[in-house]
Amino acid sequence: MRRKLAAGNWKMNGTTDALVQVKALTDAHPDPDVDLLLCPPATLIAQMAWARGTHALQIGGQDCHASDSGAHTGDIAAVMLKDAGASHVIVGHSERRADHGETDEDVSAKAAAAHAAGLIAVICIGETLAQRDAGEALQVVTDQLKGSLPQGATAANTVIAYEPVWAIGTGRVPTLDQIGEVHGTLRGTLRDLMREAAGVRILYGGSVKGSNAAEIFSVADVDGALVGGASLTAADFGPIITALENA
Repeated sequence: MRRKLAAGNWKMNGTTDALVQVKALTDAHPDPDVDLLLCPPATLIAQMAWARGTHALQIGGQDCHASDSGAHTGDIAAVMLKDAGASHVIVGHSERRADHGETDEDVSAKAAAAHAAGLIAVICIGETLAQRDAGEALQVVTDQLKGSLPQGATAANTVIAYEPVWAIGTGRVPTLDQIGEVHGTLRGTLRDLMREAAGVRILYGGSVKGSNAAEIFSVADVDGALVGGASLTAADFGPIITALENA
């Protein structure tokens, strides 16, 4: 059985004052029936890891470099995230792919570095609106998955997050049939790529909120969510967690 995962990506949001949301979240969900993950800015990782206390809340980074060290000003190595208290790292988010020109090869190298450092890599894939309208969505996500999944990926060290680019932060959400079609395709592709395909968690991301979470989580092969803005407060993230626990 795949354990469900509710993951929050704070993106470039949050200062020390925002850490009160960690206590609010852990107080509201002291013994969750699903895995919980928050990925704050790198400046907050160590503090958030401390703030969670003994709670099962897991902490992740939002990106890592493919190298362990070197002359890479402004970058963060996977081993540094691990040292700060992270257990996961997001790689290949569409904003990284678009804003920084990251390729599937880059994402695969970062995921491999995450694995080597003992981190779980949350590999993001997803099509643009133009690709969706052109009928290319399934081919795009299949190609991205094949190109971004490194050698050595297992169900224990890898999570896949499907985030249609056109649904991120827009309020637009694919139909349940569209989500199911993509997640089913990704599961089938994983079977072609690795032995442990049935154990790999596939998350959906893109304008997930408390009001639509339950129906999204009812779709086959949706093992949780990678949530953006709605993960910034316990009040908004909590209903999503509850919906996942009830799925």
